[in-house]
Amino acid sequence: MTIQELLSNEELRQREFPVTRGQVFLAHAAVAPLPRRVADAIRDYATNATLADQEELVPDGFIGRTRDLAARLIGAEPGEIALVGPTSLGLSLVATGMPWKPGDSVLVYGEDYPSNVYPWQALAARGVEIRFLRTPALGLIETENVLRHVDARTRLVALASCHFIAGLRIDLASLGAALRERQIRFCVDAIQTLGAFPTPAEHFDFLAADAHKWLLGPCAAGILFVRRSLQTELQPSTFGWHNVACPDFVAQPELQLRRDARRYEAGSHNLLGLIGLHASMELLLELGPDRISAELLRKREWLVPALVTRGFEVLHPDPPPGQASAIISFSRAGADMAALHQKLREAGIVTSLRKDREGRSFIRLSPHYYNTDGELERLLTAL
Repeated sequence: MTIQELLSNEELRQREFPVTRGQVFLAHAAVAPLPRRVADAIRDYATNATLADQEELVPDGFIGRTRDLAARLIGAEPGEIALVGPTSLGLSLVATGMPWKPGDSVLVYGEDYPSNVYPWQALAARGVEIRFLRTPALGLIETENVLRHVDARTRLVALASCHFIAGLRIDLASLGAALRERQIRFCVDAIQTLGAFPTPAEHFDFLAADAHKWLLGPCAAGILFVRRSLQTELQPSTFGWHNVACPDFVAQPELQLRRDARRYEAGSHNLLGLIGLHASMELLLELGPDRISAELLRKREWLVPALVTRGFEVLHPDPPPGQASAIISFSRAGADMAALHQKLREAGIVTSLRKDREGRSFIRLSPHYYNTDGELERLLTAL
């Protein structure tokens, strides 16, 4: 299946994405509906699991193949992938596992989604200085500005690969190279790009991302990437039968951790979630990540001007080169955006309503590759 086949064959599209039968879903930056093949994989496994041991029903090598798919997705080694679930958990494992010393500092962006703020804020109790990035506009993060906020005491920079309201991606290659040159660790919350735009592991040290947005997978089925060379530095903060040696399920006198990223997987896997994650990543790789990102940018290129001509103010309508995404947030002075958001929902058009720190409301659009131009025209007509 290709994206063009999907968009030109409505019967195929509705079969693969049942949500399209009843509504226009434009909120993939929130929690996405499941594609049919993902739901089928979960349902089939769950049905079989009523008849036997849940773990025995998972095919031999399945967890390893899921790790392989995630590694392919970001250009990493399978041994650098931990299957740990929510983005918040993955980021927290990085925050709590680093060998911090009093006086170390970490740089974060206070306007990022709270999952990528709170784990770092909590480090203040360990004597770590929490520095907050100041930007000229919401979500506008440039390498030079980040570097002005770091110094010899900065141990790590934690940023989102794409801002959840502004829709601006960061230049991972430029920033990653600059931080590596300064021996500063770089941790990325990639939930708003993984499944939508390339997010190459060569540019950062740690990554966490759940599947329930652009990956079109189930909630709490995500990945944690830890660069192999840093796995002895980043110590696990949770321990259990899976990441510590326990031959014959007998606890040993000393903790002997696994030698790869499985050291961050303390206990049993979320098998239902991983079944769905596996299917969603297979679908993504079948369609082609580069083709997906090209389609998303094509949609944005005509949708943003169409909103502007209708009198709406779009956040960052002309983003810097390489920083555009499929997240489009807009407002109108004096308009009740919450009421407009509700009217759209009543018309069968699902969007997101978000506010910035000053309380300004935005309708956020986040179409995916299977949304047709006709659906976007329907949105514009409703507006």
